[in-house]
Amino acid sequence: MPFVLLLGGVRSGKSALALEIAARAGDAVTVVATAEARDEEMERRIARHRADRPAGWTTTEEPFALGEAVRLASPPHFLIVDCLTLWVSNLLARGDDDETIASAGREAAAALAARPSGAVVVSNEVGLGIVPANPVARRFRDALGAVNAAFAARADRAAFLVAGRVCELGPAAEFMEEIQWRASPASST
Repeated sequence: MPFVLLLGGVRSGKSALALEIAARAGDAVTVVATAEARDEEMERRIARHRADRPAGWTTTEEPFALGEAVRLASPPHFLIVDCLTLWVSNLLARGDDDETIASAGREAAAALAARPSGAVVVSNEVGLGIVPANPVARRFRDALGAVNAAFAARADRAAFLVAGRVCELGPAAEFMEEIQWRASPASST
């Protein structure tokens, strides 16, 4: 089973596609949810996500120890991790430094890649807009970008969602092979 990373903007269809992928993977599914209900609006979002899941699926709520939650999940279960965006936000709010967050991201990605039963991971792409005006927002953007890159490096497949449409993302090495002819020096006679 593959390890799939779904990136995109808010309400782009990432979570819905993750549910569809997991439903096709089989009956045994565990959702690792990283959100914390810190206000009423977030409580409603969490409730909506819970309602969207089939009743027979297992849910593990883990806002901090993602790698451990992945390792402790039942081995035959397909995993959904939703989402890296809130997980990185939780780690920053807890006071973790950038290297601790990057290291935890690499560890969690490696744990997912080692699972034979497959996984789908959801994350936002927040680096496409303007450079944030304050240091905290820039730090979040950079930390999430590093974590997303670590997950993309370990994933079997990665996709970017825009308005419910999927753009598959290929490895940089394959891209470089395809354009290698442009980088070759001109032959001289």
